Amino acid sequence: MSLKYIENSRKILCIGRNYAAHIKELGNARPKRPMFFMKPPTSILKPGEGPLLIPKGVSAHYEVELAFILNKDLKHLPTTFSKQDAIDSIEGYALAIDMTARNVQNEAKAKGLPWTLVKGFDTFLPLSGLIPKSKIPDPYNVNLKLSVDGQVKQDDKTDLMIFPIEEILVHMSSIMTLQKGDLILTGTPKGVGPVQPGETLDASLSVDGEILESISVKAEESASPYFFEES
Repeated sequence: MSLKYIENSRKILCIGRNYAAHIKELGNARPKRPMFFMKPPTSILKPGEGPLLIPKGVSAHYEVELAFILNKDLKHLPTTFSKQDAIDSIEGYALAIDMTARNVQNEAKAKGLPWTLVKGFDTFLPLSGLIPKSKIPDPYNVNLKLSVDGQVKQDDKTDLMIFPIEEILVHMSSIMTLQKGDLILTGTPKGVGPVQPGETLDASLSVDGEILESISVKAEESASPYFFEES
């Protein structure tokens, strides 16, 4: 299992609201252009590195996603940047679970406050090993699946993405320089929900029925002094 891409990651950029049914289930507005946020590298949980840690008072929601790794720097890309250009810019892919402190996020959004912390807790980004690009000839023909204690919660294909990868890269690169090694998450399909301490998340990424990577991680309560209490 190749994990070097994790050690080489410069930035972790995550697309939000990229699946229509997921937007609907959270009651959000559909964006006119790709919206994204960042997660710190310290949120990464490598395969086999221990449990997913849920801080006290936090309702932690899972979001299974297709991630890709850039193989070059990108800046101020033109609108003519094509699907093939985008694929040529990808080093490889990975399966990711983007964890969100949902109750913390809801309060922050209601008060108009930033919500970096809801995505940034330690272990809030379980990742798989690197998937060679040759294994995924079409990033829109990928099935993402996630179960909690054996009960399937998410199971959809990436062809449901609202914004294609080329549009994501054009927009991001107009704001900040994208660097070789950057890890980009492409959004989650419907079915997100909470995982409790003691429960196990199982996620998989498959193409035409063949599972290419999987993640299995048990949730535990964090020993962190952080405690969320609604104000």
